[in-house]
Amino acid sequence: MNHRRTSLRRLNRYLRHSERILASWDAFTEFNTDLDGWPFDEDAYGRRAAVRDADTAAAFASIRSGARQLLATARLQLQHLPAHLTRDSWPGQLTILEEALCRLDALDKQWQQTPARLPQGAGPGTEVYIDALDEHHAECWSYLDDWACHGRAILDIQAATRRAATQPKRPQLPAVKPRHGGYRATRR
Repeated sequence: MNHRRTSLRRLNRYLRHSERILASWDAFTEFNTDLDGWPFDEDAYGRRAAVRDADTAAAFASIRSGARQLLATARLQLQHLPAHLTRDSWPGQLTILEEALCRLDALDKQWQQTPARLPQGAGPGTEVYIDALDEHHAECWSYLDDWACHGRAILDIQAATRRAATQPKRPQLPAVKPRHGGYRATRR
């Protein structure tokens, strides 16, 4: 249970951090693009986008190891929640998070093979390595953004589960049958 609580805290921290990263990015683009959204300086824009992508990836790293468990637990909790405590959007949001995590896993496997394909001597800190890492982060960013946009569903499901546990159980009352078989059409 303590591990779960820690994972939920990390998810909450990621959501807050990614929100700040995106707000910073939005402020940058507002002042560094024209009215059509084209950057004034493409190099500066690209460097700033790389910072956004790398910062988001670094923030997600803290929840990465527990992400599958968070999803599995949220799915299980959702199955047992009473309908009045759920939102129709939650199953779809969990699916988006699962798909994003699968894509991130695939991109990470691809990245693990990348250093071997780089020229000899192109290790961390070299321009070739940094460019490859920036490209990897750029490919990951939309999936990390999916977690930023939909990760709150996991926290909301957890909160609904806690609410359900504190609510008194409603006794199941037998269905009441009308004494006269419904509407009395024979009455005049």
